[in-house]
Amino acid sequence: MVEKIALVTDSSCDLPEQILEKYNIHVIPLHIIFKDGDYRDGIDITPREFYEKLNIEEIPSTSMPSPGEIWKLFLKLKEEGYTHILAIHLSSGLSGTFSLVESLKDKVNELGMSLTVINSKALSMGLGFLVIHAGELIRKKIPFQQIIEKIEDLVKETKVFFVLKTLEYLRKGGRIGLVEGTIGDILDIKPIISINKDGIYYSVAKVRGRARSLNKLIEVAREAIGERGVYLAVMHGAALDEAQAVMEKIKKEVNAVQSFIGEITPSLGAHTGHGLIGITFCPAP
Repeated sequence: MVEKIALVTDSSCDLPEQILEKYNIHVIPLHIIFKDGDYRDGIDITPREFYEKLNIEEIPSTSMPSPGEIWKLFLKLKEEGYTHILAIHLSSGLSGTFSLVESLKDKVNELGMSLTVINSKALSMGLGFLVIHAGELIRKKIPFQQIIEKIEDLVKETKVFFVLKTLEYLRKGGRIGLVEGTIGDILDIKPIISINKDGIYYSVAKVRGRARSLNKLIEVAREAIGERGVYLAVMHGAALDEAQAVMEKIKKEVNAVQSFIGEITPSLGAHTGHGLIGITFCPAP
C-alpha cells in the first residue's frame, strides 16, 4: 500500500506560515482565555495583539483544543486520502494535548488510518524543529515507521532553555514545575529553565539580574550544543532587540546550520509574560 502521511502539530510549535505551507503541516490551535472571550491561538489573536493585551492584572488561562476540533481535522484528512497521521505535540508534562490526541487512536484506526502521536518533551521551536525534520522525511518518502523512529531519537537530542523577566505568570498559570519561584522575583534571581526527561520545567542554573541571566543562557546553550551542527532558534516574548543580541552572540560560538528568530505564540506567552528569551536547538541532519 502506498503511504500518504499527514503531518499534524499544535500551535505551540511557533513555525512561520511559509514553513507550514512548505511541508503541508496541519496545525491544531490551542486556546487562550481572557475575560472577554476565548481566542484560538494564531487564528483569532496574533502574538503582537496578545502582548498588547497582556498585563499582570489579568493573566489569561489556556486550554487544549476540543476533541471535536481534532476529530474534524482527522475526518478531513481521511477525505483527502491520507493513510497515516503523524502528530507531534507540546510536552505532555506541560499540556494534555498529547494525551487527548492519543486517546483518539482507536477511532482513527476505525476510519482505516494509522495514527502515531509523539511527545516532543519540548515546546516552541524545539517542537517546531522536530516537525520540520518530519516534514523533510515525508518529502523524501521515507517509510512511516522509520520516520517515527528517527523523530523519537531526535526528541532525546532537542533542547530548550529560556529565562523570564518574572516567574509570576508561570506560577499563576500552574506551570512552575520544579522551578523554585517563591523568592526569585524578590531577590531578582533569574533561573535558566529547561525541560527534563519527564517533560517538566526545571532550573538548570540561577543568576542574579537580567544581563547576567542572558549571558548565562548563552553559556548553558553553548555547552549543550558542543561542536555539532544544529538548527538554532532564539525565541522571545515581545523582546526582539534582546533576542537579536542573543542570536548575534551565540552564532559566533556554535555551528548553526540554520538559525531563526521568532516570537513565541500566545498559548505559551500566557505562562511566561513579556520578556522571555529562549534558545532551542536540534541536531542538523
